[in-house]
Amino acid sequence: MKLTGTITILGSGTSQGVPVIGCQCEICRSTDPKDKRLRTAALVSWEGKNIAIDCGPDFRQQMLREDVQSLSAVWITHEHNDHIIGLDDVRPFNFMSHQDMEVFTTPRVIKEVKKRFNYIFEANPYPGAPRIRLIEIDKSQPFEVNGLKVVPVEVIHGRLPVLGFRLGNIAYITDAKVIAEEELAKLKNLDTLIINALHHKAHHSHLNLAEALEMIDYLSPQNAYLTHISHRMGLHEKIDPQLPKGVHLAYDGLKIPFSYGHVER
Repeated sequence: MKLTGTITILGSGTSQGVPVIGCQCEICRSTDPKDKRLRTAALVSWEGKNIAIDCGPDFRQQMLREDVQSLSAVWITHEHNDHIIGLDDVRPFNFMSHQDMEVFTTPRVIKEVKKRFNYIFEANPYPGAPRIRLIEIDKSQPFEVNGLKVVPVEVIHGRLPVLGFRLGNIAYITDAKVIAEEELAKLKNLDTLIINALHHKAHHSHLNLAEALEMIDYLSPQNAYLTHISHRMGLHEKIDPQLPKGVHLAYDGLKIPFSYGHVER
């Protein structure tokens, strides 16, 4: 049976967000909502279920903006603060569900979460502390959440391995600079690819626009959306029309449909 859902772009900005504190460039001063970028994250929704991809410093604001009433789990791509530091704000979901929040990520990230949020994992945590159950995953093994099969995809962010996720005909990749051939193979025959593109200049740990477009051309998805965008990319209204057919700048609040159980092209 075919399952359908949406991925909502909760945030499409870099670790600083856009506007950047103190910056007076035309992008940071823009009044276009598509130039307002919270820290990168996404929400997977299907059949009344919701799962967050990453849980950064804007998590509370993102959940309120999208009016998220329930959250089944969080998938963490890697341990940088702009992807995990909002984990304390899963507490309202704990209170509503009376259940631990399942957090899926790699053993390395689990170690960092326990270090930064040590008060959660004490033998006798204080009343009201978040309730989190950490679940190990890795690039070699698909996992399942509430009937949804997920294929992890490892990308390299500088020297740091980071996970992306493929769900049926859509994949979400952030903070990539290099993707090995065996991991690229997991991204073939996509309808939609969401992938990071920082700005126009070369960067040591992120794809720039030219590199992201080259990756998209190689993988040939029907559609692609660029995320993790710096204020140095330029104004949405100027850059988006210049992109190749089927490629767009993502923006906060964008909803992208996906299907699961489709026939591959």
